[in-house]
Amino acid sequence: MGVRHAREYKEILDDLTDAVSAIRDSYSFFEMTSEEWGELGDIEKREVMEALADDVFYGLGEESVLHVGQGVVAYKPKFHVIEVMVDDKEARIVRLI
Repeated sequence: MGVRHAREYKEILDDLTDAVSAIRDSYSFFEMTSEEWGELGDIEKREVMEALADDVFYGLGEESVLHVGQGVVAYKPKFHVIEVMVDDKEARIVRLI
């Protein structure tokens, strides 16, 4: 299936990284503990979140909905967006075109 996009992948990845970073416990996607996460520096945390965003992007090509930490990420092909449900009150939209 794949996630169809017209924007530059780097731009999408930057936006998706910011969005998944806002999800509480998003690091648990990699089976990291809060202690392990807390030991990382800011640069390392950003690198982990970018790797997460990359994995999520390609994962959405196989499954349209993924659970990440306490949030949900969904590919909406009809609207050309990835919707990141950070929590019950906040959603972020990553545009693909």
